[in-house]
Amino acid sequence: MHRLFVSIDFPQAVKRELARIYSALPGARWVADEQIHLTLRFIGEVDDRVFQDIREGLADIKSSAFAMLLAGLGFFPPCKQPHVLWAGAEPVEPIAALRNRVESVLVQLGLEPEGRKFSPHVTMARLRDTPVATVTRYLADNALFASSEFEVEAFHLYSSVLTRNGALHQIESSYSLLPPSEQQGEC
Repeated sequence: MHRLFVSIDFPQAVKRELARIYSALPGARWVADEQIHLTLRFIGEVDDRVFQDIREGLADIKSSAFAMLLAGLGFFPPCKQPHVLWAGAEPVEPIAALRNRVESVLVQLGLEPEGRKFSPHVTMARLRDTPVATVTRYLADNALFASSEFEVEAFHLYSSVLTRNGALHQIESSYSLLPPSEQQGEC
């Protein structure tokens, strides 16, 4: 069985910018540098045959490269005890368009549609018993955070193995995006 997800990765410089705002936040378990990514679609566990179908199906996606940045911070779930601290991603439109193409391929391959609304973000930390007021203060202190803009030129299919020390991620396949001037009919 393969535990899979599809994501966008970030340049090291952007990961360092994000890590600069990691601070002493009680109950926060900060995401390691090598784990920072934007999940386009969590797939879950699939067998070898479905894994190969997914690898091949994602290769058919034709989408243009685009510029993005990380900006805006928040937490999930909203209006409740925070469990996840996140950084937002902008602009939403090209990220959502790529995510929708990924979703379409996966559904055509027989996977169940994603039931949750897509909200492009990067998980910064998992929170345990961190008071809402403390998280709110952290968000206010870092309200002006914005990373450098960077070009998204590929997306990736990752496998993930859960261990006692957290998940280990490995790229299974990478898919290049087209330069904006080369994009033909999109699928």
